[in-house]
Amino acid sequence: MADAGHHLPARKAADPGPAGAGDPEGPRPRRPPALPPALHAAGHHSPRRLRSDSPRGHEALTGLSEPEAARRLRRHGPNRLREKKPEPLWEELLEELTEPMILLLLGTGALYALWGEAADAATILVVILALVAVEVTGERRAERAVAALRQLAEPSAAVRRAGRVREVPREEVVPGDVVLLQAGRRVAADARLIAAYGLAVDESALTGESIPVEKDAEAVAFSGTLVVRGRGEAEVVATGDATELGRLAQRAREAKPPPTPLDRAMRELSRSLLVAALAISLTVPIVAWRLRDGEVRPLILTGLALAFAMIPEEMPIILALTLALGARRLARRNAIVRHMEAVETLGTLTAIATDKTGTLTENRLKVARLVATGGEARLREAGALTASALDPIDDALVREAGEAGIDTDALRRHAPPRMEFAFDRSRRLSSAIVGTASGGRVVVKGAPEAVAARATTVLTPSGAEAMSDERRQALLTEADALAREGLRVLAFAERPAGPGPLTRDEAESGLTWLGLVGLDDPPREEARAALDACRAAGIRVLMVTGDHPQTAAAVAAAVGLDSGQVLTGEDLHGRTDEQMRETLAGAAVVARATPEHKLRIVTAWQAAGERVAVTGDGVNDAPALAAADVGIAMGRGGTDVAREASDLVIADDDFATIVGAVAEGRVLFTNLRKAVRYYLACKAALAAVVLLSVMVGLSVPFAPVQIIVMELFMDLAASAAFVAEPGESGHMSRPPRDPRARFLDRAMVASIFTSAAGLFAAVSAAYLWSWPQGETHARTMAFVTWLLGHVALAFSLRRERERFTWRGLGTNRVMVAWGLATAAFVLLAVRVPALRVALKTAPLAGADWTVAVAAVAGGVALVEWAKRHGRFDSPALAD
Repeated sequence: MADAGHHLPARKAADPGPAGAGDPEGPRPRRPPALPPALHAAGHHSPRRLRSDSPRGHEALTGLSEPEAARRLRRHGPNRLREKKPEPLWEELLEELTEPMILLLLGTGALYALWGEAADAATILVVILALVAVEVTGERRAERAVAALRQLAEPSAAVRRAGRVREVPREEVVPGDVVLLQAGRRVAADARLIAAYGLAVDESALTGESIPVEKDAEAVAFSGTLVVRGRGEAEVVATGDATELGRLAQRAREAKPPPTPLDRAMRELSRSLLVAALAISLTVPIVAWRLRDGEVRPLILTGLALAFAMIPEEMPIILALTLALGARRLARRNAIVRHMEAVETLGTLTAIATDKTGTLTENRLKVARLVATGGEARLREAGALTASALDPIDDALVREAGEAGIDTDALRRHAPPRMEFAFDRSRRLSSAIVGTASGGRVVVKGAPEAVAARATTVLTPSGAEAMSDERRQALLTEADALAREGLRVLAFAERPAGPGPLTRDEAESGLTWLGLVGLDDPPREEARAALDACRAAGIRVLMVTGDHPQTAAAVAAAVGLDSGQVLTGEDLHGRTDEQMRETLAGAAVVARATPEHKLRIVTAWQAAGERVAVTGDGVNDAPALAAADVGIAMGRGGTDVAREASDLVIADDDFATIVGAVAEGRVLFTNLRKAVRYYLACKAALAAVVLLSVMVGLSVPFAPVQIIVMELFMDLAASAAFVAEPGESGHMSRPPRDPRARFLDRAMVASIFTSAAGLFAAVSAAYLWSWPQGETHARTMAFVTWLLGHVALAFSLRRERERFTWRGLGTNRVMVAWGLATAAFVLLAVRVPALRVALKTAPLAGADWTVAVAAVAGGVALVEWAKRHGRFDSPALAD
């Protein structure tokens, strides 16, 4: 009896034991059983805390009331492990103050103070404080975004409260709760089983042993372990740090996530640019000293300021902030990022293999048709007897029986479950043994062809009759007719069950056919538009479903996915990657597919260079989710295993949300390119302006303190303003970008130098025009033109493919606020006497302002001309 060991007694009554004296929560049960030997071997003990927190009688059946659960949550605290305390603000400030670039500024300020320039030293100190505040604020903003995502990604737990099953955040599970365990879900807290139906749990997270442990009533299921087979109900006895997992986690340290490919590329780019920046910051003062034979002190200060401004230390920060805030924007679209790499990969996707139920359909199942051979009452009873509490199909079956006047509670009391065989994808059916030892029966439900193959008789109004081949074919023809209506079709059958245990093969053979149930699951209204958007974006979509081919074809037609043929999983067997690609080339649907077929589709597409996303919700979907470039788990119906294997969790299970996430990924990558283009263009322009002035024998156009202030405003724009930029029109009407393309490709480099040339031309023209009026006046003109010019350049670079326009200027409020703040600062810098002294500026006349604005307009015109003539076009762009 191969499977007999998997089917354990359904329920045992617990000995409530003596009441705890003075315990406000009532009597306590007897001491729990000892832990499994493997746990003792791993250093665990049988802790006294594994005691129940509630009476075992009525509450074990109905669960806690909501007020009682809230009271216990206040008493015991949230069901989570103690986390490492967040770094205090003073430590973050100290870390920033010891960064090399801040130390460089501190050294510059110290030299100013040493040489008697107290006002300049004070100005640099103010700038240092502003820079540290900006950095700490940015980092905390990114950390809050990641923490919010982590909280959103927290799994829920199914509990029974006040007699009703509901999903609650795992943190809200309390001692005394009745939790429902199901294959593919992790145990939310340490809990003693009060019912078990073929339950097996993987405890490797605690013991290191990979062999699943079978559990019966009264055994303990430990927090964090994974249910791999069967289902059960358990009463929570410990939560949070009081669990066995909590003891193990006390010494654990949170691992730092590995860098993404884009992160590594940006760091390599920063290192390369660092060499050039240091070379320029050393060359300029040396050349100036040799050409002009001037005083050494100002040249040293200029070199230090140039080093601070030229070194691209902000590049990794720009990337981190872009990814973190991009992930938060995705979360607002109900797409919760689990791995940051997925944020940058979304924009490269070329193919999506998606489920049907709940993704393209609403997953609001209701029974639409009954085709009963021996009476609808018997068929409805079978549906109610095979139902579990966590399945939308079973909810629909129970609802149908209740609406027909069947007392489902009384039916289950009369025929309680004895054993259950969970749905098996290879068999395409599930079954349950119900009833007493003297009057039990096996009830089977599943795919019509699978049930019909195991049926030897068919129930008719006059009794059971032999199942002939002709009759079997007629029944399957009726199933096909229901499927063509777009219904999800299930067949039901039964057989008597004696008092002894049955293997699965015995239970699911010699069946009597009862009939068919057609369930309606309407397509999502937004699915057709989302699929149209995918086609426009060059993304191929393939529906992969376990449903009947006719059902899948009807749903595909309803959502506009009817341009290809309908395959079945059988069509994919035994094919090489190349043969698979040829077979799938003209397909829109793969029906009767298993998770193994889904994995083969992913790997075959990837072998052809496709970037593939795949959706999944079951335990067996985990390999395909892990193998895909972006694994997408369903947030509502997905198992914990599927979520853990995924990169992205869709909170509303909606295909349109996936398409919205792809669009957001494209916008995010484009915004990152815009930020980097702007950042490097400003660096290049600064280097060019300084080098030109030195080469023609003039002084450096900016005082050291001015260079430091300019860097502050430039970093603000690159790291914050561009991240908030909305997408350009038509960003989902272009092919996906090639992930193998260089981030700094030829077009990107050309656009950087073009943008730098515009800013360089504006500043140089203003500086040279005003030089005859004196060095301070010329530096003021260069400083003002630079600040106004780099604001104008930022607004121009908001659009890569579109010309600058005043329309839509306010769509990026962050950039507008930054631009207005910069303009206000420019006015104050030349009008307020104290600021003029600190920043080494002079008052400007109306003609000076006219020249500065005209120079800026000319520089931006050059950038706009380059955009208009395709100088910004890049093969790496999807937006």
